[in-house]
Amino acid sequence: MNDSAIIITGVHLSLTEAIKNVVNEKMAKLFKHEPSIMRIRVDLAQDVCRKDQGEFMAKGCIEIQGPALVVAVYSENLYKAIDILQEKLQRKLRRRSRLLRVKRKLNLVKQN
Repeated sequence: MNDSAIIITGVHLSLTEAIKNVVNEKMAKLFKHEPSIMRIRVDLAQDVCRKDQGEFMAKGCIEIQGPALVVAVYSENLYKAIDILQEKLQRKLRRRSRLLRVKRKLNLVKQN
């Protein structure tokens, strides 16, 4: 993984070094699970208009071969939103790899 593989942007929010370090640390775990990830984009936003869903929004997009995996999370705490985002992206990667394994097994059964 190189540093350009994780892109962090802040919308209506100033990105501090602590926030950048937390995002880099959390998203680096995803590269260990799936080495074919090309890039991860993380958008962090503060939205004062949406009090019902949460004040902070974290949106992650994993660019990988095939369709991109996109997740958006709303929370009252920015760090909590980043944690939940990482967990949801990890679940999507696991689901994707499991579905690919199932498709391979089905193709082997059809060939025999």
